Amino acid sequence: MYDTTYFRATWVLTALDAGFWTAMKIKVKWLRDLASILFSLFYLVAAERADEKVRKVRGMITVEHLRVAWNKGTTPYLSVLQRLMRPRFTRWPPRQIRIPRPSNSDYKEPILGWLYFDGPLADLLLHNRLVLDVPGGGFVAMDPRCNDDKLLAWASKSGLPILSLDYKKAPEFPYPYAVNEIFDVYAAIINTKGRCIGLSGRETPRIIITGDSAGANLAVSATLMITETSDGEFRRFAGRGALPAPDGLVCFYPALDMNIGNWMTDEQMSLIRDRKMRKTNRTIARRKSMQYNQLVGTPHHSDDEDEITPPESTSIPPRSPHDCQPQFSHTGPQSFTSNTERNGPKKVDNMSHHSQPMQTRLATSSMISYFNDRVLTPEMMRAMIILYIGPHNRPDFSQDYLLSPVLAPENLLARFPKTYFMTGERDPLVDDTVIFAGRLRRAKEAVAREQNRPFDDTEAAEVALIPGVSHGFMQFPGIYPPAWKHFDRCVLWFEQLFLEAEHLRTKNQHPTHLSPRTERMAYHSQQRQHHQHHLAESSGDEDKPLEISMTKLNRGRGSNASGAEKVEMVSNDKGNGDAQKHKKRILSKNKSLIKLGSTDDLLDRRMEGLAGGLTGTGEDN
Repeated sequence: MYDTTYFRATWVLTALDAGFWTAMKIKVKWLRDLASILFSLFYLVAAERADEKVRKVRGMITVEHLRVAWNKGTTPYLSVLQRLMRPRFTRWPPRQIRIPRPSNSDYKEPILGWLYFDGPLADLLLHNRLVLDVPGGGFVAMDPRCNDDKLLAWASKSGLPILSLDYKKAPEFPYPYAVNEIFDVYAAIINTKGRCIGLSGRETPRIIITGDSAGANLAVSATLMITETSDGEFRRFAGRGALPAPDGLVCFYPALDMNIGNWMTDEQMSLIRDRKMRKTNRTIARRKSMQYNQLVGTPHHSDDEDEITPPESTSIPPRSPHDCQPQFSHTGPQSFTSNTERNGPKKVDNMSHHSQPMQTRLATSSMISYFNDRVLTPEMMRAMIILYIGPHNRPDFSQDYLLSPVLAPENLLARFPKTYFMTGERDPLVDDTVIFAGRLRRAKEAVAREQNRPFDDTEAAEVALIPGVSHGFMQFPGIYPPAWKHFDRCVLWFEQLFLEAEHLRTKNQHPTHLSPRTERMAYHSQQRQHHQHHLAESSGDEDKPLEISMTKLNRGRGSNASGAEKVEMVSNDKGNGDAQKHKKRILSKNKSLIKLGSTDDLLDRRMEGLAGGLTGTGEDN
């Protein structure tokens, strides 16, 4: 199911979880810390005992179990071990800061955060760019210090100040307290022009928001709130000034749908099977379509099945762009088409029952496909959602898009900033990434069509799928070394987002009066030059994430001769450069572009792992 390196990391994590859970009831702290390490060493050898211990605990898991497991990186022995294994990135340690709430906030308590910056605080006056990080942890655990490896690497390699928020956790502070904290921090930074965190205050800072897992949910939800402030249709922020959108988002294995469902709806599958995204999402669509074939023992997939175009009757009826979109949630109705459309052709008089023509093949969600994941199980997801919502809250799961951002209205997504996604191929939450990225692309494409201007899908989102890994792979680089390369790649994303946002602002301030045809030709010419420049820097490597670029003309990712998307295997080595001098950082790229064959695609691997035991045709790894 996993690649060798990631499986080895999960073996170590399982032993650590079992050891810390075994020792968690010891009341003397120094003895508990020592016993946790000793028990973990035992479970490293007794792997089956560790699996059994973890299985039993997860069956009756509590918030204390989650916090013990996920906060273990801050315990004395493991924190020392992590510091010894981590390269020395900066000369300056993280600084804890307090950020006051905006004057119009409903809350008064200041918000805590940790500032990661490779330099003295006086040098912050020279910066007008900031990365605002929201750490994950299932809404219940993990402060920024659990992510020191990632944040220190970012601060060193980018030269930017990284502000990671220590937001209040559930169940003590249930939904939507944490979302409001992220929004208030962003508003405070904008309103004070960064003075609240030590910036000069001479100009409004440019901000990129990042988040992983539950933190990505909070980051996306807060960005939707920010976007609402400039839309008169939303009365949530009546009397408040509009806030500028962030320059971009970077989300790692985000949890964007709090509805845990078994089946993919027609509308979800339409996002994956969109003809314009066929090359991009071919791996995911084919893997879901193989589910039936694997169960009945016919593993050979026909390429003709990929070319099936859904009937026109399955199109989604027009909805207000301000409405939520429950059809994209896992527990939404199987189809939101009208009764006439859903019933299909007019029935004829005969005694026998005839099946309806296939519109979309039945497919299970990734949460069910990977229910036996070694990192994120359904029991843990259920516990996290219950704890996050709290005992005195009953949200509308089909309408509350700040809880489940996949439900967001189209008009908010059309003004959503560009987003980079990185997630594991085997992640139970991978469908959330694909569906939300598809919705971003559709919303922005509709706006471009109305404005009669060229549209490139990379304006909306770019998705990188890492083959053979599941959830949380950036959390433990000490036992999963490929994570260091992903840190480097994120630094490139930061630079790209800032550059593209600045270019867009300049373009809006000084619009060119070119015909749509001339503008489209100039845009495509620029894209080809950018593509050729990046290909000149490429060579081969083995440890490559699966790059799924949301584009027909792929900027800097390679494209085929027809201009369609290409599924790529991309790798980056560690970068170097002088962060303090703010020079453009050039990472020594060790990259290979390999188009995946049908037997190696994402959905095939998913269903071979799920159904192979029933048919004897499953994968061997």
